[in-house]
Amino acid sequence: VQLQASGGGVVQSGGSLRLSCAASGFIFSTNELVWYRQAPGELREWVARISSSGAPSYEDSVKGRFTISRDNAKSTVYMQMNSLKPEDTATYYCGVYIQGIIYWGQGTLVTVSS
Repeated sequence: VQLQASGGGVVQSGGSLRLSCAASGFIFSTNELVWYRQAPGELREWVARISSSGAPSYEDSVKGRFTISRDNAKSTVYMQMNSLKPEDTATYYCGVYIQGIIYWGQGTLVTVSS
């Protein structure tokens, strides 16, 4: 299982970024995918998930600002992040649940300046 996240960077408060996570090594279309984030000194926290059928769910603090989506043909999951806030600063990780085990990508750093 390989997950390659990209799209992070430095953005001003109120700006937008689109994260991508390219996957390989498993049957992409049949698995739930997730985004988590980890700020410096903090625990990794769940941000969003998308089911195999495309149903999304979000952590409360990102509802209405972040949108998770998937392209099964490209084996890629995305997260569009709008109205970014300094508290969104973190390393973002994509993950996939396979038979109850979560596999992680390497993370991409998002820094939101005030």
